[in-house]
Amino acid sequence: MRVVIVTESFPPDVNGVAHCALQTARHLAARGHEPLVIAPAAAAADDCDRTAPCPVVRVPSLPLPGYPQVRVALPSRRVAAAIAAHRADLVHLASPFVLGVRGMAAAARLGLPAVAVYQTDLAGYARTYVGAGESAAWRRIRAVHSAADRTLAPSTAALRDLEQHGVERVRLWPRGVDTARFRPELRDGELRRELAPGGELIVGYVGRLAPEKHVELLSGVCELPGVRVVVVGDGPSEASLRTALPKAAFLGRRTGDDLARVFASLDVFAHTGPYETFCQTVQEAMASGVPVVAPAAGGPLDLVGHGRTGLLVAPGDADAVRDAVRGLAADPDLRTACGQAARTAVEGRTWAVIGDLLIDHYAEVLGARTAAVAA
Repeated sequence: MRVVIVTESFPPDVNGVAHCALQTARHLAARGHEPLVIAPAAAAADDCDRTAPCPVVRVPSLPLPGYPQVRVALPSRRVAAAIAAHRADLVHLASPFVLGVRGMAAAARLGLPAVAVYQTDLAGYARTYVGAGESAAWRRIRAVHSAADRTLAPSTAALRDLEQHGVERVRLWPRGVDTARFRPELRDGELRRELAPGGELIVGYVGRLAPEKHVELLSGVCELPGVRVVVVGDGPSEASLRTALPKAAFLGRRTGDDLARVFASLDVFAHTGPYETFCQTVQEAMASGVPVVAPAAGGPLDLVGHGRTGLLVAPGDADAVRDAVRGLAADPDLRTACGQAARTAVEGRTWAVIGDLLIDHYAEVLGARTAAVAA
């Protein structure tokens, strides 16, 4: 199968869209298929494309105003030309918004089926960054995804949102996790002594430092006695968060095995963003054997078993986050039980398993298109 993955983000970017697109390309190549990636050009020269599992076509891009870590593709004829030159059987649109729209249009002109993967809560971002515009965001989402043969939602909450806003042909496709990289055995006593020299309970956040993540909700956790908050990531909110969380340790961006070591060395993982369509960092914490505190909204609803693998709290409630952490801090047996159950819960969610489910979706879409043409 010849598949073109048109993605709004790809390594060296570090985010959920980029990571999922990379894992998809890897799995397709490993299964003997022929993927091609089309992505925005990175800010600077990077060796990522040389080590990518397939050819990568880069489209000129500009940094998003106020958030330079995010690149937005410019209009380019390269998209349609690359899809045609690859002789694609199917076009995969990863979080389509700008570049994905051009990919969708090219697929339609070439008579190719398209599978659109919903990954970003644009309506939630509109509320955060603009204070309005939710209706416009949903109109955009509906227009883009309605043109696809199938939309894949990462969680039941996302699937329900899409259907309630008029998007049809939606199916569930969750995300995988690297259970070999993220594992409890990487817990590092030396790192723990460095981060919490007084033997404090270590509570970590991993992710972008941006307004929609609401990391400031950890302020109450920072004030708990015997607790050390560790923040991993970077982004436009870093300066304001250093002011809001003066007692927290900011480790910057961590990736690969270094990130896995940090995850495994936590006692509790706390996620604060209420707009997650999935929340990959929750899965990575669970794979690391760490109990999770997360909002009872979006993707975490599918991932966190309340009282079993962690605790779900009211979205946007700093007191609820603090109280959940306090409860886990006071009950080491519960922390241990939740951490063990968390690891068990994700052991069957490898990228190989999830990738095969995606290939099944492709096959169904291609079969339906063939049947429609025959009729």
